[in-house]
Amino acid sequence: MFNKMLSSIGIGNTKIDAQLDKQSYMAGETVRGKILVTGGKVEQEVDQIYLSVNTKYVKESDDKRFNVNVIMDKFKIAESFTIQPGESKEIPFSFILSPQTPLTIRDKNVWIDTGLDIKKAVDPGDIDYIQVNPSQLVNAVLKAVDSLGFKLIEVESKEVHRSFGKLPFVQEFEFKPRSGQYKGLLDEIELIFLPSEDQVEILMQIDRKARGLSGLFAEAMDQDESYVRFTVTNSDSSTVQETIQEIVNQNIH
Repeated sequence: MFNKMLSSIGIGNTKIDAQLDKQSYMAGETVRGKILVTGGKVEQEVDQIYLSVNTKYVKESDDKRFNVNVIMDKFKIAESFTIQPGESKEIPFSFILSPQTPLTIRDKNVWIDTGLDIKKAVDPGDIDYIQVNPSQLVNAVLKAVDSLGFKLIEVESKEVHRSFGKLPFVQEFEFKPRSGQYKGLLDEIELIFLPSEDQVEILMQIDRKARGLSGLFAEAMDQDESYVRFTVTNSDSSTVQETIQEIVNQNIH
């Protein structure tokens, strides 16, 4: 009876440890691993084992900014079972990391939360941060922008009030011209990637540098910004730099 009471407050309870095959993935890749379950001091009934993919984004309210955690996906790994005192179970798992998973270029902002549901006890959990790299197509776009003389300044996930999918945020990539033909002509460009299985839709904001009184007036009226929406596919990966350059050139003046 005393051991059951301790388990109900998390002392001597069942423990879990999620072990991933690796720590670095591309968005859209399959994540594989195993969950080790170790029984505590008393027999316990486990209702389910679940994995969730989590991230965070910035929300603004009343001129204040704060981070919000969000579950992107949740997967049920195992049905109910009984774990005996000291018993060990090993449960393999696999799931596909959503193509919309934010990239971890500047921040550890994606983690996998593993949990057990146990009646009348504290539910044990385990958190593992992972690195999320761009897909080959998104990487081709990032390299193309870099080759055009832009430097990546900031990457941030921000709340959106219109739907770009099932998620309440988008990840913005801000670039400033460091060299080349756009230095002195543009203040910055911002990119948002909306990837799917074999293509990426791109939202681009082009911010022109103010030149003279007319330029300052346009900047004050937010008329110095252009917004472009276009799509690149896997077959476009070799020509994506030319595509982006053409779009930027069309929106400089």
